[in-house]
Amino acid sequence: MRILDKYIIKQYLLSLVIMLASISILFIVIEVVDRLPRILRYTTDTWLITQYFFYRLPYIFILVFPVIVLLSGLFLMNNLSKYNESIAIRAAGISIFRMVLPLLFLGLIMSIIITIFGDYIVPAAENKRAKIYYINMRNQEIEDIKMRQNIFYSDVNSIYYLGFFDGYTNKIRVVDITHLDESSKIIRKTQANEAIWNGDNWVFNNIYIRHFKNDDLVSYEFYEQHIIPEIKVTPIDFIKSAKKPMEMNFFELKEYIERLKKIGEKHHQELVELYTKISYPLANFIILLFCVPLASASVRSKGRGMIFLLGLLICFPYLMILRIWQSLGFNAIISPLTSAWFPHILFFIIGIFFVIKSEV
Repeated sequence: MRILDKYIIKQYLLSLVIMLASISILFIVIEVVDRLPRILRYTTDTWLITQYFFYRLPYIFILVFPVIVLLSGLFLMNNLSKYNESIAIRAAGISIFRMVLPLLFLGLIMSIIITIFGDYIVPAAENKRAKIYYINMRNQEIEDIKMRQNIFYSDVNSIYYLGFFDGYTNKIRVVDITHLDESSKIIRKTQANEAIWNGDNWVFNNIYIRHFKNDDLVSYEFYEQHIIPEIKVTPIDFIKSAKKPMEMNFFELKEYIERLKKIGEKHHQELVELYTKISYPLANFIILLFCVPLASASVRSKGRGMIFLLGLLICFPYLMILRIWQSLGFNAIISPLTSAWFPHILFFIIGIFFVIKSEV
């Protein structure tokens, strides 16, 4: 590694640490001011309150890190221009892109670290925070939603209606299953008073199975007890998690989405959150691209302030657009994949344009 690379990384990391401490303190103060009055309704235990806000730090860290990355990069580039270090570097025949290359490489590494941090540390901290709030402060138990009613879902050729599911006893009351052929005509209809999970299959009680041909009833069967092996859903598929997506890691959330798909539940929001777990950390790399033009401002010193301002005016809307597109994905207005990735692709292209222009 060149001496220049070490110098750039050292100066950047110094700015990053200072920014991280300053902005984290600012955001935790905002968090305390916002939430403390509600917490004091349930407890005045200082240790519990301290733990509650301490476990909020990882989420705040993930939330503000792109801003910290941006500001640290802008301050570094501004200082290189201010003290004519960028002029000396370019006079030595080193291009602007080569000068900031270690910074971009560092941004890529930080994106990977943030991805891992956000997938393991943040969910664990948010789970702990939720337990402190509900169990220790409010004396409530956190448990998944096990009592549900009026469940509709479908698979390839069947439509299911379950009147009521009791997750504590693994019983279903009022079962209605319609089986269709390839032309969507009814070929069989199954109705039962209840179904009980025996550990491997659903055992239906008082079940009628009616067979149809060309929508006409041709025969029917009645059983006091009967098992239909092709029904693959299990009790856990009907249990709705009390955890929020941010409290699950990538694989937990992916498994939960598969459960929602299996029983036909809406899962747009969860799918957006899943893709965002991968895409959002890349903002820490992409946002650094907007710092590069500031390094070329030394030849036009009067323009440094405008370039600094331009960097902020572009990068803060970047984070705002991320949230807007996330909301569009939550409401199924656009696809979850587009919601999570399009803003990053757009601003990556804009950032590359800025880098190319800085060499001109």
